[in-house]
Order: sequence, then structure tokens, then C-alpha cells
Amino acid sequence: MGTGRTLRKESHVRPCKTEAGKRRRADAQRRRLVKLGLGEEEVQLMSAENVRVLVQRPAVVKKLAAKKTEEK
Repeated sequence: MGTGRTLRKESHVRPCKTEAGKRRRADAQRRRLVKLGLGEEEVQLMSAENVRVLVQRPAVVKKLAAKKTEEK
């Protein structure tokens, strides 16, 4: 196996992200938030950036969901 130029230039070796892949990941993250306890309508109204931030902190999402169920 060689150590030529093509192996050092990652941008040519790594595949590009597709729109379908991005949509698939975003949908999976939204489903994950619903499983953690947030309302489905609420998650659908969130921006993609907010969804990504909340998915990174599941403990915070669980506390937020518990607080909302207490208020009802």
C-alpha cells in the first residue's frame, strides 16, 4: 500500500454529504428528542440547529420534558 498524494488529500478521499443523508440524520435526531420526552409538535417547530444542540444533552432534555409534564 502506497503513501501517495491521494491518501494525504482527505477532501478527495472522503465522500461528500448528500441532502438525503442530512435529512435522514435530522429526522433521526428529531425522533430521538421525541423519545426523550419532548412533544412531537414542539420538536417539528424547532430549527435544525436547536435540535442538534438538544440531542447533545439528553439529561437536559429529560429535565425539560419532566418540567413541562409537571406544569400540565
